[in-house]
Amino acid sequence: MSADPTGDAEPTDAEGPAAARGDPASLPDTSRSFGDEPLLSAADVAVSFGDLDVVSGVDLRVDPGSLVGLVGPNGAGKTTVLRAVTGAVEPDAGTVRIGGDPAASLSAREVGRRVASVPQATNLAFDFRVRHVVEMGRTPHLGRFDAHGTEDDAAVDAAMAAADVERFADRSITEVSGGERQRVLLARALAQAAPLLLLDEPTASLDVNHAVETLELVREFVDGGDRGAIAAIHDLDAAARYCDEVVVLANGGVRAAGPPESVLSASAVGAAFDAEAFVGRNPATGTPAVTAFPRSDVEPRGVHVIGTGPPAARVVARLAAAGHEPSVGVVPAGDAAAAAAADADATAVTAPPFEPPSAETVRTARDLAADADATLAVAPDGGEPTASGPNAEVAAAADRVVPVPADVDDAALLDAVAAAAASE
Repeated sequence: MSADPTGDAEPTDAEGPAAARGDPASLPDTSRSFGDEPLLSAADVAVSFGDLDVVSGVDLRVDPGSLVGLVGPNGAGKTTVLRAVTGAVEPDAGTVRIGGDPAASLSAREVGRRVASVPQATNLAFDFRVRHVVEMGRTPHLGRFDAHGTEDDAAVDAAMAAADVERFADRSITEVSGGERQRVLLARALAQAAPLLLLDEPTASLDVNHAVETLELVREFVDGGDRGAIAAIHDLDAAARYCDEVVVLANGGVRAAGPPESVLSASAVGAAFDAEAFVGRNPATGTPAVTAFPRSDVEPRGVHVIGTGPPAARVVARLAAAGHEPSVGVVPAGDAAAAAAADADATAVTAPPFEPPSAETVRTARDLAADADATLAVAPDGGEPTASGPNAEVAAAADRVVPVPADVDDAALLDAVAAAAASE
């Protein structure tokens, strides 16, 4: 049984929600011919509310087959940008085109046939059944007095199966949990059969399982080649994993845009979120993994780390995020500490696993320790912070070695570096 963050328990089939989810390929055909035009393009868009400038100079583009992620701190204007490109908010400047046509020239019905939105929250206070809410997605395809036909029913059925909301089709929308409601809104958008999806924090109310299911579904939605999506996403790791392009909004405008590997750098994330950041590599997905820390405003130092495994890796990552220049070694090639050093563009002195390091390798590590402003000996999990074997020679080359427990917290680690550097 999986739990929604609202505290409402959701029953699942024996094989879990993933087994019940429908095939996105069964969704209604959304393909429309816009020639070589992108599904969405925005150029130099600016929006203000009274005297408050929210965003300006915003450029972005969504092509068929792509998922674009909008990331940035709270208040950066992600929701405002999404509302501007659908016409819910009129830009003060710039142009928005949907399928090559100016958005301002399209009727609300035509916009609805081209763009389907999944808001972060909506006021559905009436006692509609869940299926009726999903059926609302068919409105752009119906005349004023048209009733739902066979094609509409099939579209609704497929959308509900894909979003895994069939089980509570007859429940009132006021009785479902926050996470369930978010999936109902996704089903409504899928039933709309528009080639472009706009999603505002689509996983904010979901448990981990359904958050992954939702992003997998959006990814599959665009992978057919004719459809695209743009989503405001607060989880940077999820944006890196699922998006083809990431647009970073901060301080009223676009601060970076491009593939996640190039955009989600420690410097870009730190500047956008006013934080210190370490960007590593998720070993399971191969995509960037972002860890943010509060600003510490330390004086950058050269710090040599003696230790192996996850504890030493964590120390290297935190030192790099704070602006220090860490090095590590001697460690076995492939060790977690060596991987963290590689992600931080730091020096790692390595030796083949299960083999003694060469004299030259030890000498290299000794030189790093001797030249460093501070040398830290990091304890392994459950062990004592001591330098043994070849690393005893490395420690001997340092003016002073500071022992660091495996569970050292951020403040104590940075204080230890400052104290060690000041004692030299």
